[in-house]
Amino acid sequence: MAVKKKTGKVGVGVIGVGIGRLHLIGYTESPDAEIVAICDVNEERAKKAAEEFNVPNVFTNYKDMLALDSIDAVSVCTPNYLHAEMTVAALDAGKHVICEKPLTTNLKDGEKMLAAAEKSGKILMTAFNNRFRGDTQVLKKLIEEGELGDIYYGKTGWIRRKGIPGYGGWFTTKSKSGGGPLIDIGVHVLDLALWLMGNPKAATVSGATYAQFGPKGEGISAYGYRDGGGGFDVEDLASAFIRLDSGATLVLEASWASHIEKDDLYTTLVGTRGGANVDPLKIFKDMNGVEVDITPKFPNQPGHTYEIKHFVDCIVNGKTLISTGEHGLEVVRILDAIYRSAASGREVVLK
Repeated sequence: MAVKKKTGKVGVGVIGVGIGRLHLIGYTESPDAEIVAICDVNEERAKKAAEEFNVPNVFTNYKDMLALDSIDAVSVCTPNYLHAEMTVAALDAGKHVICEKPLTTNLKDGEKMLAAAEKSGKILMTAFNNRFRGDTQVLKKLIEEGELGDIYYGKTGWIRRKGIPGYGGWFTTKSKSGGGPLIDIGVHVLDLALWLMGNPKAATVSGATYAQFGPKGEGISAYGYRDGGGGFDVEDLASAFIRLDSGATLVLEASWASHIEKDDLYTTLVGTRGGANVDPLKIFKDMNGVEVDITPKFPNQPGHTYEIKHFVDCIVNGKTLISTGEHGLEVVRILDAIYRSAASGREVVLK
């Protein structure tokens, strides 16, 4: 028999205990939340997580978990191709949802997710954890206060020398992942740059993708579930030039494997009154004719933990979502345009 939650707390169910483990940590640090159930197709893994986090209910079928009245909110932390199905089911069951990035693998499914959220009146949050880090929160406030002026140019990327995850599993299977590093890690830096720039929409997109390592079984990392019978039909490097409706432009690159000196994660913003780098955070300005480099102090605030705290806070106290389903869908729209541009060799115009 399912164990009921304690009164007064948000009852939570987590589907998938891979990246979902970070959600579990976030909920344990949220005083207004209580983890009621864990679901994973790997029962042994689910039971192990339930024991570690003292969770009373374990499921291998997410639909059975959603039937619990004691669950108010759900984290969807499964492979990309399952996001839409599980999110819509949870919303239809009257649960609030935080869905891992990318929101989904295609625009049609994303629109269904937003429609389900509107119909249910429940929260749909995209888990863009980089928005909730201490450094990016401080930078966002400085930008909103006008310290950089109008941001007209940005460049962002996440590139690895050797880092193809889960070779032969869902990560490297397009029908399940939706793509390679662009949709896996590029999605993070793309969203972060867009958010810092004020969430503009893309007007035109020109992209290119390459697969030089994966098809040869090279560039593999230790991370991710592997399936020896699977293959590799995604890119291992992607790049894009994006014109935004704000008039600004953004350059993006993402790779799992490249002949480069070292792995690199970066975001650079250029504004009319100043510029900024993220990772590490530094601001560049001219003050009284003198070039000044500023290193702001910021709290040690892990993004994954604080995105979960924010999700719970929005449910309990009606706070405004920092990372919405709409934001998640706009990122999917840009990713889709990059892949279409790469396939056609032409710029894609978005209306």
